[in-house]
Amino acid sequence: MAGLSRRAFMATVAGLSAAWALPRAALGEALARPMVPGAGTSTLNQAIALGPTVNRGYRTLVVRAGEPHLPRLDLLGREPDPNRDQRRRSLLYLGHLSDMHLMDAQSPARLEPMIAQDHASWASAFHPHETLTTHVASAMVTSVTDLRISQVTGAPLSAAFVTGDTADMLSHHETRWYIDLLDGQPITPNSGAVGTYEGVQAWSEAEYAWHPDDPSGDWFGAYGFPAVPGLLDAAVSQQVESVGLPVPWYGVYGNHDTLWLGTLAVPASLRAMAQGERKYWDWKALTAGYLKDWQAESSGLGRMLHAVTTQLGLQVGSRSVTADPDRRMLQRQEFMEAHFRTTPNPGPVGHGFTQANLDSGRTYWSADIGPFTRAFGLDTCNQVAGPDGALPESQFQWLQAGLAHAQAEGKLALVFSHHNSATLENDATLPTEPERLVHAEEFIAMLLKFPNAIAWVNGHTHINTITAHRNAEGTGGFWEITTASCIDYPQQQQVIEVVDNRDGSLSLFTTAIDHASPAAWNGALDPISLASLSRELAANDWIENPALRIGSPLDRNCELLMPAPFDLSSISDAALEAAQAAARARLLSYEQGWQAT
Repeated sequence: MAGLSRRAFMATVAGLSAAWALPRAALGEALARPMVPGAGTSTLNQAIALGPTVNRGYRTLVVRAGEPHLPRLDLLGREPDPNRDQRRRSLLYLGHLSDMHLMDAQSPARLEPMIAQDHASWASAFHPHETLTTHVASAMVTSVTDLRISQVTGAPLSAAFVTGDTADMLSHHETRWYIDLLDGQPITPNSGAVGTYEGVQAWSEAEYAWHPDDPSGDWFGAYGFPAVPGLLDAAVSQQVESVGLPVPWYGVYGNHDTLWLGTLAVPASLRAMAQGERKYWDWKALTAGYLKDWQAESSGLGRMLHAVTTQLGLQVGSRSVTADPDRRMLQRQEFMEAHFRTTPNPGPVGHGFTQANLDSGRTYWSADIGPFTRAFGLDTCNQVAGPDGALPESQFQWLQAGLAHAQAEGKLALVFSHHNSATLENDATLPTEPERLVHAEEFIAMLLKFPNAIAWVNGHTHINTITAHRNAEGTGGFWEITTASCIDYPQQQQVIEVVDNRDGSLSLFTTAIDHASPAAWNGALDPISLASLSRELAANDWIENPALRIGSPLDRNCELLMPAPFDLSSISDAALEAAQAAARARLLSYEQGWQAT
């Protein structure tokens, strides 16, 4: 290590050896080795693409050549130094997950029949791969972990960020599954009856759903979806293992973590229905028997009659399922509380949320990621109605003060939220809570006041997108980086690396990653194969064009150049190497089964 003196290096090794219970000699030998680019697999190595049509409109997937990082100069304002790769140093390497949409597909609160009335408008209400979301999440955790050493610089992964929509329906099960999988805990993605799927995909009357045992009578079979006998029971009966993330991870709220289907407030009757024993498959029965209960003028007598007919099984268009109290739909405070029921490693307990958040009810946070970077996790979700978001005035002022403080301390700042600049325009408020909402234009203008705010990282739209926000002087700005989702094709996430080029410029390397499952489904029903099948099913969405969600080449693997926000020589090589040594020691502890707690 060129930056650390021998004495400082030995002291660093001794401290890290004690902290992680790692043998001092072996740790010293490992840290003395130079960092070299990692051997993990990302879309730099290979990409997955739509393949040939095999049955009517149904297509399979194929592997094609990888994509190199493409330089983007939107913010730099000059030609970059062609020799920058000879002297650059990594300041931060992190993972970005978003829109995982883990689903309890058997919950009576899913209300899938709504799509039968207007499939195009409610396309997100049913996916043929709803039972496979945990399998995809596990495979994605594997991909991030396999890339724990940067393919660009060899730097160690320092942290990961999850920008919302982790649970699809506010379910306790869904939230627990997401936290456990990221922590490396095995799960069985089932609710209700043990080992048996109970839901619309097994009920032939629900022709709007894909029936893997026999799709001949449903809309998906008409498109060419295959028969996959045994899939449903395999999906809910097998244990899904997870390697767990090797670094601290942090979460924020998404609209699906806040509202029903990410759009509507949850009435008490729906919360009760989620834990009950009746599930609708017909939209007419749903409208007559339940949705009327959503009306504000619904009488107590009407609700009582609804409850009686439900309990007696007199409702046409519904079936009896096994009730499950753990299908309860979480309140906003409970979502934060769930993040405190976690493993000590990778940490941190609360995953961004702190005891102060629990005590105050405040749903946003800040955290230092190493000594040079401060992360701000926002809650842009509207609590009243609508899938899109905004920033309440109080949170806006908090962020502005936090960015100013970070700038005064010479720290780089990264802002994480669920919503992006295209969807930060929701203005729904309650008369009793008339706080002003800040929308995209004002939010972007504020961020541009702080040169240290180098990136705004988000999700929500399920499309890979990178947008340059340039300041009025034309001397810089910040990058907005939006990743795709784990539910819609291409089921990609990403890693991001911040690099000092030592020439007055920064580079942000963005790399799209596929989850660790074969591009072509092999016909098996083990968890990894089911993740592979999920991606293939998602690629055959005929309501929208799945290929568009990949984004252009300038929205995926990129080198995003920009002027350095301050003199980066203030970050000494010795301080940087000490921080990287700490991150490398943590990865070694992970590889050896977390030697310290």
